Amino acid sequence: MDKFMILDLVTSILGLSCVLLAARKSKYNFWIGYLYNIALFIMFWNRSLYASLMLQPLSLFINIIGHYRWTHPKQGEESASDSKALKVTSLSWRGRALCISAVLVLSFVWGWILRSLFPADPHPFLDTVVTVLILTAQLLSSMKKWDCWVCWIIVNVAQMALHLSVGHVFMPIVCSLYLLNSIWALVNWEKSIKKGE
Repeated sequence: MDKFMILDLVTSILGLSCVLLAARKSKYNFWIGYLYNIALFIMFWNRSLYASLMLQPLSLFINIIGHYRWTHPKQGEESASDSKALKVTSLSWRGRALCISAVLVLSFVWGWILRSLFPADPHPFLDTVVTVLILTAQLLSSMKKWDCWVCWIIVNVAQMALHLSVGHVFMPIVCSLYLLNSIWALVNWEKSIKKGE
């Protein structure tokens, strides 16, 4: 097994651990997420996926904010089962429309910039759509919004295509597991909304 496959495997294990914990609304997902950010940065650097690579410092920042928000809810945001945990909520339809518009505009602009700056990126527009969707999903997750799992479902399908196109071995398998986890989390978080958790 070469060093790229080992890095792919380690990154996959960290990513699976992180999302499984997040789906279960465990605050410990953030600690694994910090290590996952570092591993992804190295992996994307080695494969010249620059939009995904540039996501990692921002993703780390969002994880830090999310870690704080999940463990320090404001008054009225507490989970019914744990007053020190943020409860799950969902976006309004207006909020959803704003998210979709922002994703489309940012993806187009970033893809055009990326294609100009990094011609070695094999898929600049797919890379940026995935990147912007990941950021959106992470922001929504940091606020414990149910809608994050809808974004993650779209991301997982797009990432499978992206990883297959650049020859990753384990990440496409991991993305299919992420997809199953996202569907399960979507249903589970819907139940949490109804319970006020």
